[in-house]
Amino acid sequence: MKRWIGFILHLAMIVVLTSFGSYTIMKRGNVEIPDSLKVTTNLEFFAPLDSIPLLDEDEVTPPFLGKAFNGFKEALAFKESQGKYQRVNTLGYLGKYQFGSSTLNLMGVYDMDEFLDNPELQEKAFMANIARNKWILRRDIKRFNGKTIGGIKVTESGILAAAHLAGAGNVKKYLRSYGQNDVTDAYGSNISYYMKKFAGYDISNIKQQKNAKV
Repeated sequence: MKRWIGFILHLAMIVVLTSFGSYTIMKRGNVEIPDSLKVTTNLEFFAPLDSIPLLDEDEVTPPFLGKAFNGFKEALAFKESQGKYQRVNTLGYLGKYQFGSSTLNLMGVYDMDEFLDNPELQEKAFMANIARNKWILRRDIKRFNGKTIGGIKVTESGILAAAHLAGAGNVKKYLRSYGQNDVTDAYGSNISYYMKKFAGYDISNIKQQKNAKV
């Protein structure tokens, strides 16, 4: 009797397990996702560009392209506009190197829209402006190159970068006052900062030119 009861229990267990397994397999093959649970929209969301705070250019490391002229101009362009030809700042300065319209007029550029749309013209304007400032500051470059003012070693590239920021006349005043007349622009950059940041580049291949034009 005990053996018979044990046999029946064993058989019943086999039947239950077999049924459960079959049920599971059958259900897997026939499951359908309800319409209410189906994904019908794109779940990838993008924040508007104007809602993302931009990093200050000094918080981003610019590409290092060496200490020759190309490295100099690209480092300066990155500081001015992060290298963007179409950039116009809140004061109306234009392009990759952030020129003012009055400076561009001196170099023969009068159409500001054309200037913004023409990278080649912007590069020519930068070359012309460096050559022009090099001529204006030729005596100061000769006199102060290699000296230290306010803890900053003066170099030709630092002088010309500062002239790009504040104008050659203000750089003359800075050098001849031994750093006392340190002009700051509307965004907080001053002559001494540019003098230090852009020191030590070799830009000897750019020749000075009195009335440089594009």
